[in-house]
Amino acid sequence: MKIAITGASGLIGSALASSLLADGHQVLRLVRRPTTAPDEVTWDPMVGAVDLDRLAGIDALVHLAGVGVGDRRWTAAHKREIRDSRVVGTTTIATALAALDPLPQAFVCGSAIGYYGDTGDTVTTEAAPAGEGFLADVVQAWEAASRPAGDAGIRVTHARTGLVVAGKGGAWGRLWPLFKLGVGGKLGSGDQWWSWISLRDEVRALRRLVDDPAMTGAYNLTAPQPATNEEITHAMGELLHRPTVFSVPSFALKLALGEMSSEVLGSARIEPARLLAAGFSFKDPTIDAALATALATD
Repeated sequence: MKIAITGASGLIGSALASSLLADGHQVLRLVRRPTTAPDEVTWDPMVGAVDLDRLAGIDALVHLAGVGVGDRRWTAAHKREIRDSRVVGTTTIATALAALDPLPQAFVCGSAIGYYGDTGDTVTTEAAPAGEGFLADVVQAWEAASRPAGDAGIRVTHARTGLVVAGKGGAWGRLWPLFKLGVGGKLGSGDQWWSWISLRDEVRALRRLVDDPAMTGAYNLTAPQPATNEEITHAMGELLHRPTVFSVPSFALKLALGEMSSEVLGSARIEPARLLAAGFSFKDPTIDAALATALATD
């Protein structure tokens, strides 16, 4: 297959590209600069520009581009960047795909479990309604921006991804160094649910969304066993043989992170109901397995 990827230099995108190439697929990487390699395609999401000639003949596109949510404090300007990079960028690429002839078979659009907001202790599946808050609003607009592709007859799926457990990069890229030094600990009460997925299962799930013509709409890309922050803290300490006696109180996180602290302290107990119903089998179903895999591939 010939598959294009936006965000191909990121944690998930680079792992996905490597997996596809290893299996003999052709990968095109969309870049926001002049191309320097034959596998690159230029696009400018903010002005709606895409090199359609270079995308001709693709079978699918996986759209993962977007400004990092946790890169820095949520100022008004950064919140606009977070939203626009997803909503405007998705509109640009969806509109471009709709203009291709022939049309690609699939458009797998990145999304996030932030769609559901803070769900507390409630087990939440794809059947749940959208939640409230900044990220919930962003994700709703993000998914809606894919409509030009769907209206053109392209199969569209939304990969609502949780926290990706990896050896480097993403949320765990910030956690590993602290825990390895023995200064890791729970955040706030530690009772909040974190819905996570190992990097290799994330890539496997994305590939399933690309390949399976029956898969359309939203899919939660999270492992079947979410864990609380306290449980994850304990598991990391056990794996690394380090103490986890330190903790960061909620008020300190709110002072340090501002509005973004809601994502650290909020609870999301998400279940991948549609993936499981489709027969998807997780290689890392537990947090212990995911952490061990991440550490071994660091």
